[in-house]
Amino acid sequence: MSPSKRLARRRSGGRRPGGEAHDVNTTFLLVSASMGAGHDTVARELARRAHERGQRAEVVDVLDLLPRPLGAALRHGYRSAVLHAPWTYAAVYRALLRRGGGPRPSGVPLARLAAGPLTERVEAGGADVVVPVFHLAAQLTGHLRARGLLRVPSTVCLVDFAVHRQWLHPGNDRYFCLTEEAARAVRADTGTPAEATGPVVAPGFLAAPDGRAAHWRDRFARHPHGDRPVVLSSGAWGAAFGMPATARALAHAGFLPVVLCGRNERLRARLHEVPGVLALGWVDDMPGLLHAARALVDNAAGQTAVQALAAGLPVVGHRPMPGHGAEGVARMAALGISDAAADTTALLASLERLTADGPERTGRIARGRALFRQDVLSRAAEAARAVGV
Repeated sequence: MSPSKRLARRRSGGRRPGGEAHDVNTTFLLVSASMGAGHDTVARELARRAHERGQRAEVVDVLDLLPRPLGAALRHGYRSAVLHAPWTYAAVYRALLRRGGGPRPSGVPLARLAAGPLTERVEAGGADVVVPVFHLAAQLTGHLRARGLLRVPSTVCLVDFAVHRQWLHPGNDRYFCLTEEAARAVRADTGTPAEATGPVVAPGFLAAPDGRAAHWRDRFARHPHGDRPVVLSSGAWGAAFGMPATARALAHAGFLPVVLCGRNERLRARLHEVPGVLALGWVDDMPGLLHAARALVDNAAGQTAVQALAAGLPVVGHRPMPGHGAEGVARMAALGISDAAADTTALLASLERLTADGPERTGRIARGRALFRQDVLSRAAEAARAVGV
């Protein structure tokens, strides 16, 4: 679609399914990556919001835009590293991703391999704005915008608490960040406009889901200490350090450890052998589960952590994954929206404080929910209008 036709279509407006007029009928191209589930979860929620408003949105996996064997190899290599050799990912993070001075490799050469397929998707779908939600995608769009090869704006939805360098490219038009601290880091490193819009979660996390939390409370009640359920997260791939020992310690302290094992059936089988532990596989009803729990023990500062904050659940970081997981857990604690527990004693002390009703729990919940500020899609549409696409 030519720029003139795209502008004419956008100025014509649109209508929601019920007939209510829209000022601007923006079409979004959301660029995600199937590295775990967090980035795809954000992209799908943004697409859902767009469709709910009668707008158009397409989600594309940047790994699928790379030459066929390469994207799959990257996904497999990252998954193998976090599951079996996390120290290798820690080394990669220090070399390629961590912020700081000095020359280090860029992600642009790799991202450039997806340039042709991305620009073709933009033109074929008539996108008005591209929204990367993964760092390699942000490198790609920034490179294309800087060279004039991408004619529509790129507004990056940065989903990490700790900003690493592969998110950052000065060619992007705007960044939407979880916190004002992250937005300041983007502005300082790139000179690009950046603002704190807060996390992106489905509406069920912010509003208690009718009946669904009650289902989980009934299930918890069948277990010892079911009145003090604490969720332990290991991500979509079930990547975690010492999870059986952590769960055992919680059970001995009078909590019900509810362990999210993702798709790692081996981890789930190990946890079934630990007395007093409820080990779950993939959970579709995360809003209901989180609204029924008392706290989250987190190891990645990723999507499960922000979903817990939205649901009014105190978060404690413990035994974080190396690299951006460890930095994210530290940043959350520094912002006062979570605790970071260095050992089991500190973990149990945090949980005792934060699961008990009182001003400390109430204040922590309020600080977490205060992160949720603005709608990313509305701000992205404004960026598209600002450049006259």
